[in-house]
Amino acid sequence: MTKKRNRQFPTKISTTAFVKLYILHLLREKSYYGNEIIDEIKERLKGKWEPSPGMIYPLLRELEEENYIKGWWEEPDKRSIRHYRLTEEGYQHYMKIKLLYKDSFMDSLTIIECVLKDVYKES
Repeated sequence: MTKKRNRQFPTKISTTAFVKLYILHLLREKSYYGNEIIDEIKERLKGKWEPSPGMIYPLLRELEEENYIKGWWEEPDKRSIRHYRLTEEGYQHYMKIKLLYKDSFMDSLTIIECVLKDVYKES
């Protein structure tokens, strides 16, 4: 049996899927509103990357429609700041995709470590 060659560079996780995972991960800990999620991801990724508001807000709406998160307005009359929390259904989905994506993250890490060691002579 011949092994199929993988021609796509890991990670096979799209940016959108990655951000959804991170949103669910953060909301597992406490409630956040959109800009707090952006800031928290940026901080946890040491300022090397952050999702845009144009990515975060549609994903929050989508996750809410899928009943993975629940949102509420801080001031319902003004509708300016919407907080979110993880639902039980969202927690179950988070646990599933967390396991599903782990191998891709590990493959990516291995490739990056090998390139740093081989090309840049870093250990």
